[in-house]
Amino acid sequence: MKDDQLLSDLLYLKLAYFGEHHQALAKEAVEKNRTHLDFLSRLVEGEALRRKDRATQRRIQAARFPVVKTLEQFNWSWPKKINRPQVQNLFRLSFLKDKANVIFLGGAGLGKSHLATALAYEACLAGHTVLFTTAIDIVNTLV
Repeated sequence: MKDDQLLSDLLYLKLAYFGEHHQALAKEAVEKNRTHLDFLSRLVEGEALRRKDRATQRRIQAARFPVVKTLEQFNWSWPKKINRPQVQNLFRLSFLKDKANVIFLGGAGLGKSHLATALAYEACLAGHTVLFTTAIDIVNTLV
């Protein structure tokens, strides 16, 4: 099979990673005396990782975060009375399996939006669909 035909078929099958890396991985397989199955599994692994990454990026974009925040960026020194282990436990996302809700209550400037955004971002990374919105936007949509 000619390389042009192979690239055309890979493009048709939407296997972009195969098209971009098959020659380099084939050369490496020959140099390192790898089997055909090893060569193929490296191509498939690369394609799968690329698709998972693109799907994650699409979920993050569709979530409409005002700013992406993470738990690592959260300032645990303020507020003083936050239950850190309880908050960190939420990031295991077990509440999603239980179909439970999470509500952050407190005054202004305590980090509720930061934690909500970070929790939603973590859910996106775990493969869940998220929509970040405000109460005002929900009310306006309902009206």
